[in-house]
Amino acid sequence: MDQKEIFKKVRKIEIKTRGLSNQLFSGEYHSVFKGRGMAFSEVREYQYGDDIRNIDWNVTARYNHPFIKVFEEERELTVMLLIDVSGSNSFGTQRQFKQELITEIAAVISFSAIQNNDKVGVIFFSDKIEKFISPQKGSSHILRIIRELIDFKADNRGTDISEALRYLTNAIKKKSTAFLISDFMSDGYEKALQIANHKHDLIAIRVTDKRETNLPNIGLVKMMDAETGKTVWVDSSSKKIREYFSKWTETKRREIDIQFARYGIDMVKVYTGEDYVRPLMNLFKKRESRR
Repeated sequence: MDQKEIFKKVRKIEIKTRGLSNQLFSGEYHSVFKGRGMAFSEVREYQYGDDIRNIDWNVTARYNHPFIKVFEEERELTVMLLIDVSGSNSFGTQRQFKQELITEIAAVISFSAIQNNDKVGVIFFSDKIEKFISPQKGSSHILRIIRELIDFKADNRGTDISEALRYLTNAIKKKSTAFLISDFMSDGYEKALQIANHKHDLIAIRVTDKRETNLPNIGLVKMMDAETGKTVWVDSSSKKIREYFSKWTETKRREIDIQFARYGIDMVKVYTGEDYVRPLMNLFKKRESRR
């Protein structure tokens, strides 16, 4: 992809996702992800009705008159995007690939974050950490992230979610709001998930495609695992095989849902070719109702 084409794609995604952020997400994002802590601001003289627990005894002793500490809400957050760039995301049967949908969702969250004066950082991962972009503010930083999402080429094609979660835990010392965006074609990350969620506010966005849960009846087809490169012939005309496939995917879905529910981690599922605005808005509203 040449530079001109990359620029056009960046601009197209910027216009679409910035518009969605301005019109739909900015208010919801601000109310849900506003600062969770209180930071010291100043001291002032004690007034009737003030909480005596906030008295600054050092200043009070110095002036022989009661003063209290004034706090204000910490508004700045660090938002981390954990982006799955493994081979399985180069799949899509509904007008777009999963990776394209991931790019749009990441861009919308990023623009919402900078409108809230938050820092945004990114961890690109496959079965290793492919790239780390440290948290920063500003539109130029977000455009760099979008450019990377469009043009990034991973070295590896496998998936290791636990590696991404461990990196998040070690690299980001301050508590962040972390969006884990993946199709979750990975196992063995439960312990890392538990540790990361204990330190950070973790949110899962599962990106999938209808054909990953429903095998169509199209006869004998050759299928390839996008992460391992292995191929296999499948007789999709067999009702038994189609039922087995549906049962396996449903079992996998339940396992993922149960795992995230166990640790109180919000998860939303979005499909390629479908509206992702409503699921994300519902997620924000759900979180707002619990505040």
